[in-house]
Amino acid sequence: MPVLALGASLAGGTLAAGCGGGSPATAGEPSKTFQLELVRASFPAKQSVAKRERMLLSVRNTSAKTIPNLVATVDSFNYSSNYPGLADRRRPVWVIERGPGQPALAPVESQEVSIPGGGQTAYVNTWALGPLAAHQTETLFWGVVPVKAGAYTVHYAFAAGLAGNAKARLASGPAIGHFHVVIAPKPPPTHVDPKTGQVVPGPYAGNASELGH
Repeated sequence: MPVLALGASLAGGTLAAGCGGGSPATAGEPSKTFQLELVRASFPAKQSVAKRERMLLSVRNTSAKTIPNLVATVDSFNYSSNYPGLADRRRPVWVIERGPGQPALAPVESQEVSIPGGGQTAYVNTWALGPLAAHQTETLFWGVVPVKAGAYTVHYAFAAGLAGNAKARLASGPAIGHFHVVIAPKPPPTHVDPKTGQVVPGPYAGNASELGH
Protein backbone atom coordinates (compact mmCIF):
# COMPACT_ATOMS: atom_id res chain seq x y z
CA MET A 1 0.00 0.00 0.00
CA PRO A 2 1.41 3.49 -0.83
CA VAL A 3 2.65 5.53 2.11
CA LEU A 4 0.15 8.33 1.49
CA ALA A 5 -2.78 5.95 1.47
CA LEU A 6 -1.60 4.26 4.62
CA GLY A 7 -1.08 7.61 6.30
CA ALA A 8 -4.61 8.66 5.51
CA SER A 9 -5.83 5.39 7.01
CA LEU A 10 -3.77 5.93 10.13
CA ALA A 11 -4.90 9.50 10.60
CA GLY A 12 -8.54 8.75 9.93
CA GLY A 13 -9.91 5.20 9.87
CA THR A 14 -7.63 3.75 12.53
CA LEU A 15 -8.40 6.53 14.94
CA ALA A 16 -12.09 6.09 14.45
CA ALA A 17 -12.05 2.32 14.82
CA GLY A 18 -10.90 1.93 18.39
CA CYS A 19 -13.99 2.85 20.40
CA GLY A 20 -17.35 4.58 20.21
CA GLY A 21 -17.99 8.30 20.10
CA GLY A 22 -19.25 10.58 22.79
CA SER A 23 -16.33 10.15 25.18
CA PRO A 24 -14.78 13.16 26.95
CA ALA A 25 -11.68 12.76 24.76
CA THR A 26 -13.68 13.43 21.58
CA ALA A 27 -16.59 15.63 22.75
CA GLY A 28 -16.72 19.02 21.04
CA GLU A 29 -13.78 18.31 18.75
CA PRO A 30 -13.69 21.04 16.07
CA SER A 31 -13.71 20.26 12.34
CA LYS A 32 -10.46 22.07 11.65
CA THR A 33 -7.01 21.40 10.20
CA PHE A 34 -3.98 22.40 12.26
CA GLN A 35 -0.49 22.95 10.90
CA LEU A 36 2.43 20.97 12.32
CA GLU A 37 6.18 21.13 11.79
CA LEU A 38 8.15 17.91 12.14
CA VAL A 39 11.12 19.09 14.20
CA ARG A 40 12.85 15.74 14.57
CA ALA A 41 12.24 12.08 13.75
CA SER A 42 14.71 9.35 14.67
CA PHE A 43 14.72 5.56 14.91
CA PRO A 44 17.93 3.55 14.29
CA ALA A 45 17.95 2.00 10.81
CA LYS A 46 20.06 -0.94 12.00
CA GLN A 47 18.88 -2.80 15.09
CA SER A 48 19.25 -6.25 16.60
CA VAL A 49 17.00 -8.60 18.52
CA ALA A 50 16.87 -7.96 22.30
CA LYS A 51 18.76 -4.64 22.15
CA ARG A 52 16.71 -1.73 23.53
CA GLU A 53 16.06 1.13 21.13
CA ARG A 54 14.23 4.46 21.20
CA MET A 55 11.96 6.02 18.62
CA LEU A 56 11.61 9.81 18.83
CA LEU A 57 9.15 12.13 17.14
CA SER A 58 9.14 15.86 17.89
CA VAL A 59 6.50 18.19 16.42
CA ARG A 60 5.70 21.90 16.71
CA ASN A 61 2.24 23.44 16.46
CA THR A 62 2.70 26.19 13.88
CA SER A 63 -1.02 27.10 13.92
CA ALA A 64 -2.35 30.21 15.61
CA LYS A 65 -4.64 28.13 17.86
CA THR A 66 -4.20 25.30 20.35
CA ILE A 67 -4.41 21.77 18.99
CA PRO A 68 -7.23 20.11 20.99
CA ASN A 69 -5.45 16.77 21.43
CA LEU A 70 -2.15 15.85 19.80
CA VAL A 71 -2.50 12.25 18.62
CA ALA A 72 0.17 9.94 17.19
CA THR A 73 -0.56 6.60 15.52
CA VAL A 74 2.27 4.17 14.78
CA ASP A 75 1.91 1.23 12.42
CA SER A 76 4.17 -1.86 12.23
CA PHE A 77 5.20 -2.34 15.85
CA ASN A 78 3.22 -5.58 15.29
CA TYR A 79 2.67 -8.03 12.44
CA SER A 80 -0.19 -10.40 11.66
CA SER A 81 0.52 -14.12 12.14
CA ASN A 82 -1.36 -16.91 10.34
CA TYR A 83 -0.37 -19.53 12.89
CA PRO A 84 -3.52 -21.60 13.68
CA GLY A 85 -5.24 -21.31 17.04
CA LEU A 86 -4.05 -17.83 18.01
CA ALA A 87 -6.53 -15.78 20.03
CA ASP A 88 -4.92 -12.62 18.67
CA ARG A 89 -3.13 -12.65 15.31
CA ARG A 90 -1.14 -9.56 16.23
CA ARG A 91 2.41 -10.55 17.19
CA PRO A 92 5.09 -8.08 18.23
CA VAL A 93 8.00 -7.01 16.07
CA TRP A 94 8.93 -4.57 18.83
CA VAL A 95 7.83 -4.92 22.45
CA ILE A 96 6.90 -1.46 23.76
CA GLU A 97 8.44 -0.97 27.18
CA ARG A 98 7.59 2.72 27.43
CA GLY A 99 5.14 4.79 25.43
CA PRO A 100 4.77 8.57 25.17
CA GLY A 101 3.36 10.60 28.03
CA GLN A 102 4.14 10.88 31.71
CA PRO A 103 3.89 7.68 33.79
CA ALA A 104 0.56 7.33 35.56
CA LEU A 105 0.80 7.78 39.30
CA ALA A 106 0.25 4.51 41.15
CA PRO A 107 -2.42 4.63 43.89
CA VAL A 108 -0.07 2.75 46.21
CA GLU A 109 3.68 2.30 46.41
CA SER A 110 4.87 -0.22 43.86
CA GLN A 111 7.94 -1.17 41.90
CA GLU A 112 7.40 -0.62 38.19
CA VAL A 113 9.22 -2.97 35.83
CA SER A 114 7.90 -1.50 32.58
CA ILE A 115 6.71 2.10 32.69
CA PRO A 116 3.95 2.41 30.08
CA GLY A 117 3.67 6.19 29.79
CA GLY A 118 0.45 8.13 30.19
CA GLY A 119 -0.51 8.63 26.53
CA GLN A 120 -2.21 5.27 25.92
CA THR A 121 -5.70 5.23 24.45
CA ALA A 122 -8.31 2.58 23.64
CA TYR A 123 -7.59 3.19 19.96
CA VAL A 124 -5.34 0.80 18.03
CA ASN A 125 -1.63 1.75 18.12
CA THR A 126 -2.59 5.30 19.11
CA TRP A 127 -1.30 7.67 21.79
CA ALA A 128 -2.91 10.98 22.82
CA LEU A 129 -0.84 13.69 24.50
CA GLY A 130 -3.53 16.29 25.16
CA PRO A 131 -3.66 19.94 24.04
CA LEU A 132 -0.64 21.53 22.35
CA ALA A 133 -0.61 25.33 22.48
CA ALA A 134 0.19 27.44 19.44
CA HIS A 135 3.92 27.56 18.60
CA GLN A 136 4.75 24.98 21.27
CA THR A 137 6.70 21.73 20.71
CA GLU A 138 5.92 18.22 21.95
CA THR A 139 8.46 15.38 21.92
CA LEU A 140 7.27 11.78 21.98
CA PHE A 141 9.42 8.79 22.93
CA TRP A 142 8.83 5.08 22.53
CA GLY A 143 11.19 2.73 24.39
CA VAL A 144 11.08 -0.55 22.48
CA VAL A 145 12.86 -3.90 22.25
CA PRO A 146 13.04 -5.68 18.85
CA VAL A 147 11.98 -9.33 19.09
CA LYS A 148 11.64 -10.40 15.43
CA ALA A 149 14.43 -10.21 12.86
CA GLY A 150 13.74 -8.86 9.39
CA ALA A 151 13.32 -5.70 7.32
CA TYR A 152 10.38 -3.46 8.21
CA THR A 153 8.85 -0.09 7.39
CA VAL A 154 7.37 1.69 10.39
CA HIS A 155 4.73 4.29 9.48
CA TYR A 156 3.57 7.08 11.76
CA ALA A 157 0.84 9.73 11.48
CA PHE A 158 -0.34 12.70 13.53
CA ALA A 159 -3.85 14.02 14.10
CA ALA A 160 -5.27 16.87 16.19
CA GLY A 161 -7.98 14.82 17.93
CA LEU A 162 -9.31 11.32 18.44
CA ALA A 163 -12.71 11.74 16.76
CA GLY A 164 -11.27 12.39 13.30
CA ASN A 165 -12.68 15.93 13.01
CA ALA A 166 -9.54 17.82 14.02
CA LYS A 167 -6.77 17.02 11.55
CA ALA A 168 -3.07 17.76 11.41
CA ARG A 169 -1.03 18.63 8.35
CA LEU A 170 2.58 19.44 7.56
CA ALA A 171 3.50 22.29 5.22
CA SER A 172 4.64 19.64 2.70
CA GLY A 173 1.48 17.54 2.92
CA PRO A 174 -0.16 14.97 5.24
CA ALA A 175 1.31 14.68 8.77
CA ILE A 176 2.83 11.28 8.12
CA GLY A 177 6.26 9.69 7.83
CA HIS A 178 8.11 6.41 8.03
CA PHE A 179 11.33 4.66 9.02
CA HIS A 180 13.04 1.78 7.24
CA VAL A 181 14.54 -0.61 9.79
CA VAL A 182 16.52 -3.84 9.54
CA ILE A 183 16.60 -6.01 12.67
CA ALA A 184 19.49 -8.47 12.91
CA PRO A 185 18.70 -11.94 14.38
CA LYS A 186 21.40 -11.81 17.05
CA PRO A 187 22.15 -9.09 19.60
CA PRO A 188 25.65 -7.60 19.51
CA PRO A 189 28.18 -9.17 21.91
CA THR A 190 28.37 -7.68 25.39
CA HIS A 191 30.12 -8.54 28.63
CA VAL A 192 30.18 -7.49 32.27
CA ASP A 193 33.14 -5.29 33.13
CA PRO A 194 34.68 -6.96 36.21
CA LYS A 195 35.90 -3.60 37.49
CA THR A 196 32.56 -1.78 37.36
CA GLY A 197 29.95 -4.51 37.18
CA GLN A 198 28.38 -2.73 34.19
CA VAL A 199 27.27 -4.43 30.97
CA VAL A 200 29.37 -2.99 28.14
CA PRO A 201 29.49 -3.70 24.39
CA GLY A 202 31.95 -6.11 22.82
CA PRO A 203 33.38 -9.51 23.85
CA TYR A 204 35.40 -9.80 27.03
CA ALA A 205 39.11 -9.44 26.22
CA GLY A 206 40.52 -10.26 29.66
CA ASN A 207 41.65 -13.57 31.11
CA ALA A 208 40.86 -15.70 34.15
CA SER A 209 43.70 -14.19 36.20
CA GLU A 210 42.01 -10.78 36.02
CA LEU A 211 38.95 -12.27 37.64
CA GLY A 212 40.94 -13.68 40.56
CA HIS A 213 41.19 -17.28 39.29
